[in-house]
Amino acid sequence: MQRYELEAWLGDNHALNGNQIAELHRAADDIAQQYPDADDRDDREAALTAAYRLMTEAPEDLVAELGRERIDARLAERKAFIGLRQIAVTRINNGDATEAGFAKQAGIDRMTVRKWLGKR
Repeated sequence: MQRYELEAWLGDNHALNGNQIAELHRAADDIAQQYPDADDRDDREAALTAAYRLMTEAPEDLVAELGRERIDARLAERKAFIGLRQIAVTRINNGDATEAGFAKQAGIDRMTVRKWLGKR
């Protein structure tokens, strides 16, 4: 990332001084090395956002917020997984779906579906 790209990303009201922008630019370079693939764009964005926020917010507040987000995401994942399991068992046992078809539609592994059905 070039410095002008970082400054464009920050926008006008970033509240950073020149030294902080230079520090964030170094962090952006480190982040780019940690997440080098084109598919890592979201990861780079999340890391750079965290690096910026660490410079502008209380670290303990940021850690608490991201910790809550992580817990909420894990709970949402579990809830969705349990719901998908119930739907798979019901639809496949009723003949309304196949193991492979359901797995593909739900974005999960077919072996997981087979486990849910007691076949594995």
